[in-house]
Amino acid sequence: MSITIRRAVKEDCPRLLELIMELAIYEKAPQEVTVTLDHFTESGFGKRPVWWAFVAEENAIVQGFALYYIRYSTWKGQRMYLEDILVTEEARGRGAGKLLMDRLIEEAREKKFSGMMWQVLDWNEPAINFYKKYNAALDNEWINCSLNFSY
Repeated sequence: MSITIRRAVKEDCPRLLELIMELAIYEKAPQEVTVTLDHFTESGFGKRPVWWAFVAEENAIVQGFALYYIRYSTWKGQRMYLEDILVTEEARGRGAGKLLMDRLIEEAREKKFSGMMWQVLDWNEPAINFYKKYNAALDNEWINCSLNFSY
């Protein structure tokens, strides 16, 4: 069984949302997933996409994904922001995460982004250890802030 990495296509959106829910359950926040399939699909494949993704496929089944968007830093310029990277529990340990991360890095370099950023929960030791393999700088100085709106 070999894992292939490819760009996500519109038809992947239902599966991506399944994986997003899997991630939310792992992060103990499934109730926080409120995006609809229509909104998610339009945001990635509509007239003005705001996110892009790669999928890890094995035997014609999407077993993982990495979704990013462009963040702008007034200090550094355009940077890739990795919103989510996930490999299904049953597919872990076979290299899909590394293949996805390597493809993201390749994409960031191709697009001449000044770097790549993401967040990781402080208790997610497997993810932290994975990122350390890339010599990622882990910064615990900044505090996350957000505002939520409902319509």
